[in-house]
Amino acid sequence: MSSLPLLVLVLVFALAATAVWLAGVQLSDATDVLSSRLGLGEALGGLIMLAIATNLPEIAITASAALNHDLGIAIGNVLGGIAIQTVVLVALDAFGRRDGPPLTYRAASLQLMLEGGLVIAVLVVAVMGTQLPSSLIVWRVAPSGLLIAVCWAVGLWLLAKARAGLPWHEAGRAPRAQDKPSGHSRQQKESAATQRGHSTTRTALVFAAAALVTLAGGVLLEASGSRIADHIGMSGVLFGSTVLAAATALPEISTGLTSVRLGDDSLAISDIFGGNAFLPVLFLMASVLSGSAVLPQAQATDIYLAGLGILLTVVYMYGLVFRPDRRVVGIGIDSLTVLVLYAVGIVGLIAVTHSG
Repeated sequence: MSSLPLLVLVLVFALAATAVWLAGVQLSDATDVLSSRLGLGEALGGLIMLAIATNLPEIAITASAALNHDLGIAIGNVLGGIAIQTVVLVALDAFGRRDGPPLTYRAASLQLMLEGGLVIAVLVVAVMGTQLPSSLIVWRVAPSGLLIAVCWAVGLWLLAKARAGLPWHEAGRAPRAQDKPSGHSRQQKESAATQRGHSTTRTALVFAAAALVTLAGGVLLEASGSRIADHIGMSGVLFGSTVLAAATALPEISTGLTSVRLGDDSLAISDIFGGNAFLPVLFLMASVLSGSAVLPQAQATDIYLAGLGILLTVVYMYGLVFRPDRRVVGIGIDSLTVLVLYAVGIVGLIAVTHSG
């Protein structure tokens, strides 16, 4: 692919992004139906299945980059993906439901605060891992990547317990939040699939086909994106954290809008936080595939992106507590703050890239 001209590379990138978008939507819907029919629901198995399914593009990109020892793209895509997927909530706030209070007012719950805390926890461990010596790796496993995976697993277990019930008034749900429980839109999807006569076998085949398309699209995105970055003189970290991360976030936008329009605001935020908490787990996979400790090779831009992801997550956590009930330019004040901080953050990222 390195010999292809820039125009062809851009076309390949655009086609791969479209495939990831369309397949990702089918993948998410099939995951919801299978979770309901297999009895996973909001249980631990359902959380793991959903986290992996919604991040298949990132899994493919990270795996491809690790095998090619292009760790700059892998690190930038993971950490940049967290920041830009948090910005997806701005789009859901703006275009999901234009009437009534903003997204965080309707979705507020203690469970979402715990999910946001898990995102911050795994990012903090990732930042700490960048300071370890690169020689600290045993059997292709770096301790930082392993600790991130353990934190994620424990966090999911605690979240499963929290969703079963919390010793708080109204089980941790804010007053005047969404009437129906989080995840009710998944049951609606399952009922619609049953009415259309879609069997579990058919749904599983759709899931498998969509997963294969998504994985192939992710590999093409990484390969073409890396060459595009070389052609236009953009660093792998900057391209991976902006253009590439935006392309892989397209399915989250579509599925999130569907959840919000079905009145499942909590699920929309939960899916974003859940996906963001899973992404740093990919550093463990990257170290196993590449044979190198990934995080110690992180650059200043990577640590900067991790900080940006933490900052944006904290803003939405504050929004879930303070629950702004008015919109400013069509979105909540927390979404507006996130949008401004992300724009300023990307300008700062460019400055950090050039100073390095």
